[in-house]
Amino acid sequence: MCASKPLYRFVSEYTEIVLRYQSTVLLGEAPLVLEDIARVARDSAIVRISPQAIAAMEQSRAVVERIIAGGDSAPPVYGVNTGFGALVDVRISSEQIAMLQRNLVRSHAAGVGEFLATDEVRAMMLLRAAVLVQGHSGARPLIASRLCELLEHGVHPRVPSRGSVGASGDLAPLAHLALCLIGEGMVEYRGEHVPAGEALAQCGVEPVELAAKEGLTLLNGTQHMTAVGALAVLDAEATCRVADIAGAMSLDALKGSVGPFDERVLAVRPHPGQIAVGESLRQLLGGSEIIESHRECDRVQDAYSLRCMPQIHGATRDVLAHTRRVVECEANASTDNPLVFVDPELSTGGGMVVSGGNFHGQPVALALDGASAAVAELASISERRIEQLVNPALSNGLPAFLARDSGLNSGYMMAQVTAASLVSENKVLAHPASVDSIPTSAGREDHVSMGALAALKLRAILDRVRTVLAIELLCAAQGLDFRLPLKPGPKLEAAHRCIRDRVPPMDIDRQVSPDIADIRALINSGELVEAVDAAG
Repeated sequence: MCASKPLYRFVSEYTEIVLRYQSTVLLGEAPLVLEDIARVARDSAIVRISPQAIAAMEQSRAVVERIIAGGDSAPPVYGVNTGFGALVDVRISSEQIAMLQRNLVRSHAAGVGEFLATDEVRAMMLLRAAVLVQGHSGARPLIASRLCELLEHGVHPRVPSRGSVGASGDLAPLAHLALCLIGEGMVEYRGEHVPAGEALAQCGVEPVELAAKEGLTLLNGTQHMTAVGALAVLDAEATCRVADIAGAMSLDALKGSVGPFDERVLAVRPHPGQIAVGESLRQLLGGSEIIESHRECDRVQDAYSLRCMPQIHGATRDVLAHTRRVVECEANASTDNPLVFVDPELSTGGGMVVSGGNFHGQPVALALDGASAAVAELASISERRIEQLVNPALSNGLPAFLARDSGLNSGYMMAQVTAASLVSENKVLAHPASVDSIPTSAGREDHVSMGALAALKLRAILDRVRTVLAIELLCAAQGLDFRLPLKPGPKLEAAHRCIRDRVPPMDIDRQVSPDIADIRALINSGELVEAVDAAG
């Protein structure tokens, strides 16, 4: 006889179920925003489809069914009764249409490399369903509904991260996603990697028998680059706040000036990001005893890494705002090919199928490349502030390398070297993917976007940026320790306390890597920003 489950576990599981069902994303009404994508990808929000979206899918499917009803005498329609890519001129008989769709999914599942994270796969699944509910794909409502069902059951296809050139969309990654629907490939389910058919059986979900055009419908599109890019942009926006906190702590520890953040200075060059960062820095530095202690000093100007934070951090914010607009537009777009347009004035099945190029990822690729360069700058300026803190020629009286007994102790000497290494790596990664193009599919797809690479690079750059900021926060906290008994203002004091609750001051040399990891965890969890925002 097995032991009964403790009451608190029943309560906890029930609460989790209730919260999940209270958090629902409804497709087919309001446009998706990045926060919606994150709710599904990271918080297991339930996805539902609006009745009007189901009706739109049924109407577009009727157009495809009308073509199929014409049999072998029907005119050739790409993806319905023809081959794909360079094989577009090969006519497929009506008896082979279902096999054509299965073969397409299987043959295009050619991805390689490390697998996407679970949240990225969930974002892909949501965004693919979001394409279908637009009513221009010609797929049965079943396909979108099944994607939502798999999200709810936590069945996540294993999707290799490499293999897409970004046109005709993210074919290989999306093929691995589509495999799950037909009961093939591998999935993540309940913390294990199992065959898709096994996971579907455990959930009581039947594999889908793909009908005409549905295989192509699942593969054409930009959902790999958009999913990875959307989550990276959202994380990058949060990282901008961390950069402001780190920069403000460094400025206070270095006895820098708040004069350059004067509202009047920033207002006469009214870039939104610049103004927002200026306001952020004024709030963070407000009430600082350190600043008051040197307000009448004869130092005229600080280094650019301190003085120009509104201009540099702000420019990054502005680029990310543009990237958000592009990614959200893509998340709500019909990126399929060919597209189905229903003519409401005709009878059921009236409309037309039009081939186009909405699968091409260039808009997303260019935006994500710009975001990569912008985000990399947060680490570039952060490393220069670290240098200010550890270099006794620049630190306004702080000991060399922030060591209490310099010479016997090396302090944060190598932490700055690590930061420099990461910044240099980011410079390589920031090279734009979208300037490259290699023709594929026997020259039919002769210009591609490399948008998937742009998304993966942004994710990689952001990872390194957060580590550099963790190093700066460590150094800035040590610098503030040396300014005692003078204290920073309430918000930076809260940041300092949050850091010290996790990492003690470095009085004698110790391994620095664990400390960097601990502060990086504070950034990733949002705990540092929450502590600052709750103060003063």
